[in-house]
Amino acid sequence: MKEGWEIKKLGEVIQLEYGKPLDHVYRKADGLFPVYGANGALSRSDKFYSDKPGIIVGRKGSAGEINLSTEKFWPLDVTYFVTFKETLHSLKFLYYLLTFIDLPCLAKGVKPGINRHEVYAQSVQIPRLPDQQHIVTILDEAFEGIARAKANAEKNLKNARQLFESHLNSVFSQRGEGWEQNKLMALTTKIGSGATPRGGGESYKVEGTALIRSLNIHDLGFRYSKLAFLDDAQADGLSNVILQPGDVLLNITGASVARCCTVPDDVLPARVNQHVSIIRPIANRLDSEFLHYLLISKYYKDQLLQTGAEGGATRQAITKAQIQDFTVRYPADISEQKSIVDSLDSILEQTQRLVSIYQKKIESLDALKKSILQKAFTGGL
Repeated sequence: MKEGWEIKKLGEVIQLEYGKPLDHVYRKADGLFPVYGANGALSRSDKFYSDKPGIIVGRKGSAGEINLSTEKFWPLDVTYFVTFKETLHSLKFLYYLLTFIDLPCLAKGVKPGINRHEVYAQSVQIPRLPDQQHIVTILDEAFEGIARAKANAEKNLKNARQLFESHLNSVFSQRGEGWEQNKLMALTTKIGSGATPRGGGESYKVEGTALIRSLNIHDLGFRYSKLAFLDDAQADGLSNVILQPGDVLLNITGASVARCCTVPDDVLPARVNQHVSIIRPIANRLDSEFLHYLLISKYYKDQLLQTGAEGGATRQAITKAQIQDFTVRYPADISEQKSIVDSLDSILEQTQRLVSIYQKKIESLDALKKSILQKAFTGGL
């Protein structure tokens, strides 16, 4: 350990005080003071609880999230705010120290929360005040550079995604020469959803016939995580929703309504539950991948979302009849549809390559920040 540093328990250094409830009537977009809750500064208020800068720790919800308020603020009752047991400490140093400690790993329970006594039990190395201030100066400078680089990477990541989405929408928002218009009912051999086997999730198997649920359906790709499986008897009970290669899958209920992808060959044989609709195009009239791209374009996605909003009183829902009546425009020549798909595939591949580069850049910057914090609080700076 570096000379002049002491090992202490956090409970010797700080006190975590419970935040206070604040009625929504006092929260407003143009209030004077920040209000910190489960997801950071949620809004502002004309009232304030702490009349000086401080540190806020997520207690429930975003448990372990650390925020530094540089002005008067109101910490909600799902947070702790930090007071000091000792005066010889820099506020910014303790903020960085708490950021370095992995507080989210202490969260427990169905609705994860943090017990302050477990926070107090964490061992930390504390230098003298001049060293604290020196460390803060170094971290401020380093993190300012990291923040700029991360903001640029995130902007580039967003731009890459938006470029593809813009191109996708331009393809389907304009009627091209030789394009026709028809309802999906006239372009498909099947539109229909399945059901959940008796017993729900407890009846799922570790292998067998795949049961595709809404959580597996994402625009531009199928998610294999948490894929459920059925035994032969359960699968036979859903024989009316046997998937075939090229089927288009559309989420028809809940928050994920209108998400869409094509079924991957490697999950077949498979069935779908009641939250997912199978759309099976007539092969020589409507290409499956073309339909997938069409349905996730903003022009058609907005129409689907509007349909979903009208479909249920308490939750978004799209009915079989609404899918059958859904009108789409498409090239009459199937080869032109496939050509459009090839072009979009190529642009998507380039976009995903850029996205991967920027995501790795962001991850490396986060790793660099952790590495600098590690050095700062183990005497390495």
